[in-house]
Amino acid sequence: MSNSGTTIAPPATWRTVINRTQWLVLAGTTMGWALDGFAGSLYALILGPAMTELLPHSGIAPAGEAIGLYGGLTVALFLFGWGTGGILFGILADYFGRVRVLSAGIVTYAVFTALAAFADTWWQLGLLRFIAGLGSGVEAPVGAALVAEVWRNSYRARACGVMMSGYAIGFFLAALSYALIGEHGWRLMMGIAVLPALLVYFIRRHVPEPPEIRSTITARRARRSRGHRAEQDRFVLARLLTPPLLRPTLVGTALATGSLVAFWSVSTWYPQIIRQTAAAAALSPDVANSRVATASMLFNAGGVLGYATWGFLADAIGRRGAFLTSFAVSAAGVGFLFPFDHTWATFLAVIPVAGFGLYGALSGILVYGPELFPPSVRATGIALYNGIGRYLTASGPLVAGVIAASWFGGDLGLATTCVVAVGLLGAFGLLFAPETRGQALPTDPTPAAGPEPAPRAAAQLEETS
Repeated sequence: MSNSGTTIAPPATWRTVINRTQWLVLAGTTMGWALDGFAGSLYALILGPAMTELLPHSGIAPAGEAIGLYGGLTVALFLFGWGTGGILFGILADYFGRVRVLSAGIVTYAVFTALAAFADTWWQLGLLRFIAGLGSGVEAPVGAALVAEVWRNSYRARACGVMMSGYAIGFFLAALSYALIGEHGWRLMMGIAVLPALLVYFIRRHVPEPPEIRSTITARRARRSRGHRAEQDRFVLARLLTPPLLRPTLVGTALATGSLVAFWSVSTWYPQIIRQTAAAAALSPDVANSRVATASMLFNAGGVLGYATWGFLADAIGRRGAFLTSFAVSAAGVGFLFPFDHTWATFLAVIPVAGFGLYGALSGILVYGPELFPPSVRATGIALYNGIGRYLTASGPLVAGVIAASWFGGDLGLATTCVVAVGLLGAFGLLFAPETRGQALPTDPTPAAGPEPAPRAAAQLEETS
């Protein structure tokens, strides 16, 4: 007996849904974010030795309080540059495309991070860190927007989470590098941060511009040439700071500020906290540096897991539930670890838990961001609330250093805990955050017809579920 000829298609799986272009985009953005984390983490690891060498050249005694103050200032300058660069490059990415703007930012942060190896005073180092921050700000908002726009299917959140794990992988690689060659001095460590510039060749050759963005840019230019102006042709910052996009901007700002203040306060000062504890126990600088490298690898191992699993968790329990989980784990880990004295074994056991929560929240703000904004403002929207968060965050490491010296007799552990507690107030943004699990990415409204029809979007990526 013959069949009727009807063939039942096999169920869609990740092997059939995900194509080569999506894998290439994910690989390029993940590597870029990893090398960004690599360069950023190197500075946290060498902050103490660098300030110890540079402060005397600036006429300042390298006491613990001065290292906390001026080291915090250099971190604040980097974060201020990161916020500014993120907004600037985000705007450019919405008007000129994702890929070339991403490449320009990577070259900027790689070159100026490496140039910091030649600094002679703390303020020279701070200036170079600010310029490096301008370029570093591009990777998170533009990379997240690029991944979300290419992975327009049910694996979108998980792909963004995997991309975000690259940052923690970069921190882990920095810790490993510090363990292997840190004894050769902080200047060599900063010099090898030029490596991310090599990634630009891969990105420009293999990572395509999303068709949706090409169509958005083409349509905007066509309307301008005809003298026809639609709502989405208003300047992107003006749109984001007025209804209806003001609410998602404020929600993203609250979540980003809480996550970033907590993360940067901990990641900046835990190496110095370990050194303080080692000095109090009369351990040698070599032992202290070894402990810093070990703790950093464990902190970032937990961070890799927190980053990579956030998208899976968000698909399972929703975006709001995943944020609550990350904030709760962060609070528990930091609240247990830093205000109290612990054995070295206990510290090593708990530091990955803190890393899991802190990195998970960072993953969330960039997995969630593309789901709040339409394509014509998406990169700028993510960059804006991250930039505002980083401006506010810039004070976190500095405030921790100042209050440690002023209130807690130099105890950075207590000071860092206080700053993290304030930062986690950003969790209140969840009260107003929409749940976006299972929803398609927002789209721009169709503009009213002008003198000529706007060009149709070329080759839209298919939305699959």
